[in-house]
Amino acid sequence: MPNTLIWIPKRLVETSLLNIAALNPASFAKYCEQEYVHRVNNAAAATVESGASVIMLSGPSASGKTTTAHKVSARLKQIGIESAVVSLDCFYKDISEYPLLQNGKPDYESINALDVAAVNRAVCELCEKGETPIPDFDFKSEQRTRTQTLLKLNGGVAVIEGIHALNPILTDALPHKKVYRIYAGLREEYSFDGQRAISTRDIRLIRRMIRDVQFRGHSIDKTLDMWDAVCSAEDKLVKAFKQDADILLDTSFSYEPNVIAGFVQDFKAQIDPSGAHAEQFAQLCRNFDTCTAINTDFVPKNSILREFLGGYEELINN
Repeated sequence: MPNTLIWIPKRLVETSLLNIAALNPASFAKYCEQEYVHRVNNAAAATVESGASVIMLSGPSASGKTTTAHKVSARLKQIGIESAVVSLDCFYKDISEYPLLQNGKPDYESINALDVAAVNRAVCELCEKGETPIPDFDFKSEQRTRTQTLLKLNGGVAVIEGIHALNPILTDALPHKKVYRIYAGLREEYSFDGQRAISTRDIRLIRRMIRDVQFRGHSIDKTLDMWDAVCSAEDKLVKAFKQDADILLDTSFSYEPNVIAGFVQDFKAQIDPSGAHAEQFAQLCRNFDTCTAINTDFVPKNSILREFLGGYEELINN
């Protein structure tokens, strides 16, 4: 039976209220960040109470799942429990072994692009022995390497993150009580004049745009070209298993639309006005225009928003 915690309803907040709070951006940002820390602490405490040895943490694109996994692991260490984060990306097969799409191209999103048997073995060994070798994957060549890293938990908890983390095929061999499942997702949307204007999917899209433009060399149009396929894949591969989670960890930040507003203004000049996505992006911009911009200087260096804005390495190291 699905855990009722997963069905926490989304909140709908008027942008006018955000703008009032944005008059004092330092306090607004601090409050939102403290709320997120509270959610992380609750998730870590629930894991300890469950007695699980492994956390499987998933979420849709740009939900902040990677940084959230590190945050949960850090909290476990803070309360005296050994912990480490493992990315399912480490378990990719060689690209020549990936399933193919109908167009003949490799299907990067398929769970069968992962070495499922190796994941099963690693998860079982972490639960039974407290240690396991983790493979290395070279993303430039898209090949597995011959090296491995021995992960030792010393009685602690491994946090395994990735889009397929909640797929039961990865943990079916384990006793249910050994695994705690976390779904990381946004639960706050925004309205203007009583009408929903900014959805959680809009927030995630802009997060991805910011990251793609700054760190991946993608244009706004390229991100928009990919977005429908990304959402379709996550509906089938991520959200399909959402009801199996033990807890939903909210990765919303009420001050984020105000931070995003500044980026949207800069992005307007980068969209092709005659392009296929011009009107879609124009409407998105109009919706964020209802938010008073907050400077990114008010975003703490240890915020998960830094996964998209920059400062991610500093975040993980701290």
